Amino acid sequence: MTRAATDRAVRILERVFAPVIQPLRFRLWDGTTVRVGGPGESDFEIVFRSPDVFRRILRQPTPLRFGEAFIDGGIDIEGDIFSAMQAATEVEELHLSLGTRLALLPDLLRT
Repeated sequence: MTRAATDRAVRILERVFAPVIQPLRFRLWDGTTVRVGGPGESDFEIVFRSPDVFRRILRQPTPLRFGEAFIDGGIDIEGDIFSAMQAATEVEELHLSLGTRLALLPDLLRT
């Protein structure tokens, strides 16, 4: 995976989760950490194991997709699982406009 692909993944996470109030922290497959959402530190970190899992989840970021990826081992949640569950409730209410989805698509396909 190239640095450019990682940079695209960072931009996608920042755009998708910008409206979230709770602070979130993600770690990508290459160790890159991304902080998004509200101010402060997150009590947990979502770890993406591969770019394939990242693409699959970010095509439609719902708690169900995160849950399936967690069960399959494609992502891991490190830290406070209860805080992660609270964040999942907020993510469930997150709805990306068609314009935002279309704007993110080229980066998502090249990640």
